[in-house]
Amino acid sequence: MADAAANRVQIPAITEGRRPRVLIIGGGFAGIHAALALARLPVDITLIDRRNHFTFQPLLYQVALAVLSPANIAQPIRSIMRKKQNVEVLMDEAIRFDLDARRAYLKSGAIMDYDYLMLSSGATHSYFGHDEWESYAPGLKTIEDAIEIRRRVLLSFELAERQMLETGSHPPLNFVVIGGGPTGVELAGAICDIAKIYMRHDFRHINPAMARVLLVEGGPRILSAYPEELSRKAVEQLTRLGVEVYTGLQVTDVKPGYVIAGDRRLESVVTLWAAGVQASPLGRLLGLETDRRGRVPISKTLNPAGHPEIFVCGDLASIEQDGREIPGVAQPAMQMGRHVADMVAQDLSGKARTPFHYFDKGDMATIGRMAAIANIKWPFRAQWSGFPAWVAWLTIHIYFLIGYRNRLAVLFEWVWSYFTFTHGARLITGSQDLPGWNDLTGMKPAPEAVHAEASAPGARAAS
Repeated sequence: MADAAANRVQIPAITEGRRPRVLIIGGGFAGIHAALALARLPVDITLIDRRNHFTFQPLLYQVALAVLSPANIAQPIRSIMRKKQNVEVLMDEAIRFDLDARRAYLKSGAIMDYDYLMLSSGATHSYFGHDEWESYAPGLKTIEDAIEIRRRVLLSFELAERQMLETGSHPPLNFVVIGGGPTGVELAGAICDIAKIYMRHDFRHINPAMARVLLVEGGPRILSAYPEELSRKAVEQLTRLGVEVYTGLQVTDVKPGYVIAGDRRLESVVTLWAAGVQASPLGRLLGLETDRRGRVPISKTLNPAGHPEIFVCGDLASIEQDGREIPGVAQPAMQMGRHVADMVAQDLSGKARTPFHYFDKGDMATIGRMAAIANIKWPFRAQWSGFPAWVAWLTIHIYFLIGYRNRLAVLFEWVWSYFTFTHGARLITGSQDLPGWNDLTGMKPAPEAVHAEASAPGARAAS
């Protein structure tokens, strides 16, 4: 009884008979699922995000490696909330909070009052104090990151083809992926697939299948969050694809064209970062306690100490269950978002809040074409690898995609790629400069005038 009374929360708006205003910062998995669930309650909801779209992050690497287009895995937030009349959407960014006045200040200058505040702004890359590495080794968290990685990977083959035609040689096409978690494993396997399967007949002067993919992990094994047996099977599948897996190698420097790992210098035409994440700066803006990764320690009801009106979810939250940290991945974030709505409903009815409990259904990571691992915990317990795990991975990711059109589009792209051995999103946009390429080739950058002349309208016809 004492615990129940402690979890019963009085919100001024409710006791005064007003409709509570719920302010959600962040339109990721937690924010979207919270808004959809809260929309069924007599509350007014404002959902704020810096971008106008929700991104299905587990498939970002497929955009980065030209399997899918960005529109396949992203959905405008306004479209998702179109039929929810008590939900308004703002494309903006929180820059300051007044917790006593229950007020949020936005970058646009707008000031938002709230009765409940939910923070779910996700995470960004962590370069462990070496932010200068970011320009040489981009990470993968957003659509923009995925497009930049796609540009670099595809451009490296185009530059090699051009140099082979001009000089008869080109630098080794080495791709270094730093970090052996799920994102690193997926990127490494996908680069091997695109080089050795999907582009093998596309070039006349180079052989893309000769590309080397090096996966570098500082710990003793890759996929350390998975059972050791699945980690071993992942290495076997990666090796069959052609990925060279290095464990126990700490990266100490990242430069244009190479990486220093342990006592080795690894030449690299493209370096990708998948080694670390940190919470968004939003947690620190609250002025509350945060851990070394910028996460906010929260209670079993997802609140920072002393603030029952504030909920912190997803990557921004630091919370333990059964003596272990709840991971900052999609499943816990979705469950947290829905649980926030449950607790608001309990407040409205005067009931005690139910503590959050993460229902772990398992983990999956795809490795490449017909290769994956799955640690299934519900509705039965099993550890799969290879083709069965790959089919399960495809099925589950199709199911959780938001939007019927997206499900159809992704299913079509996967089936098309599977049977035709072609990818349909191999577009290079933006700059044609690749960091480190000139260092590897010993060539000097072309003068700006030459670039301008080549890109001028009618330049080809005039020549």
